[in-house]
Amino acid sequence: MARKATVTENMILDNAFALMQEEGFEQVTARRLAAKTGCSTQPIFRLYENMDQLIGDVYKRSVVFFENFCRFYPKRDELPFVNLGMAYIEFATTEKNTFRLLFLSGHRGEKSMYELLNGSTGMVSREIAKAKTAGVGNPGELFMKMWIFIHGAACMSLTGDFDLTEKETLTLLINVYREYSGLAE
Repeated sequence: MARKATVTENMILDNAFALMQEEGFEQVTARRLAAKTGCSTQPIFRLYENMDQLIGDVYKRSVVFFENFCRFYPKRDELPFVNLGMAYIEFATTEKNTFRLLFLSGHRGEKSMYELLNGSTGMVSREIAKAKTAGVGNPGELFMKMWIFIHGAACMSLTGDFDLTEKETLTLLINVYREYSGLAE
């Protein structure tokens, strides 16, 4: 008699992450995950105490996924916050369910949005330092002003209400930076 294939934690996490990306984290249930993995729910609960613990691991994987997305996003401009904004809006547009989990759900735990954005790569801190070096008087305030626009545009992309082209979005981010930085072209 052939031995059954062993279901590993990586298999479960890979399938849970894929299910979240395809259908949203709300759809990551034990039954749906078991069906996707081709097993019963038993291996899931052998490896995870409960579904919240599994979603926590999916969330951690999503953070790394987002950081890599931003890290490898093509550079569009040298101005501070512009590339970060472009990457964030594109992430919301192309990775809707992962964006919802990371930035619109209650699964951040004790992390603020700033801590999540800055992450292990220090993305925001580097951009703030870059703005300061460029002569911006209050780069933290500039970041907040730009962030309101960036996050709003990203959220609008989820509903289909943000219909600007990449070029138009880039131009808008550059204009917002110049307007609020107090620096001339």
